[in-house]
Amino acid sequence: MTTPDSWQKSSFSGSGDGNNCVELASTPGLVHLRESDTPATRISTAPGPLAHFLRHIKTSFREGAQEGES
Repeated sequence: MTTPDSWQKSSFSGSGDGNNCVELASTPGLVHLRESDTPATRISTAPGPLAHFLRHIKTSFREGAQEGES
């Protein structure tokens, strides 16, 4: 597997020590994720399954927010 050489984190992570966010990188056909405070631990997946997972989280979050509205 090719090792990613360029990791990115969201500007939403804010300032500070920078050790409290998820970082992403890509190589051909894969997306890699790691926690900034433990950069040696990584998970990798294809873009399609990651997109499906993120859509599911967003949908679940929206539905939960609507259920909590009165």
